[in-house]
Amino acid sequence: MKLETINIKGKEYVPVNERLKYFRKKYPLFSLNTEVIEKTENSILIKATISDESERIVSSGIAEEFKNSTFINKTSYVENCETSACGRALANFGIGLDTSVSSAEEVTNAINNQSKTMLTDYQFNAVLEGTKTQAKTVLKKWDATPEQLRKIKDKFNI
Repeated sequence: MKLETINIKGKEYVPVNERLKYFRKKYPLFSLNTEVIEKTENSILIKATISDESERIVSSGIAEEFKNSTFINKTSYVENCETSACGRALANFGIGLDTSVSSAEEVTNAINNQSKTMLTDYQFNAVLEGTKTQAKTVLKKWDATPEQLRKIKDKFNI
């Protein structure tokens, strides 16, 4: 069974749904389970494990997502995290590993996040003097330190 791939920035990646279809077809007696390791107001950490027919763990994967890190994560960060954890467990098991352990979604997210520039102190102070709408716009375009982010979120109740 050939796995479908998608091209991201010149590299082929096997989407998680393709890895999962392959797993279900080739290993019908194995299980793929997920467990929430930690969930906060703004993030979630999920571990996925693959067990064989005798319930022996043969692979695992872990993922963390942040609630407002992407447009999709604003409403579906839990689901996105579970998908990423499963994708990593399947890749660690050897499914779809020809090019990368990362899921296509993780690679796209990483590429998008790399294009952001850190917020300068001057910009940070200007944000604190602005409006909630301006603060949201700035946070979409620039990265902030954890301390800056906390102060902005606290001030504007974001």
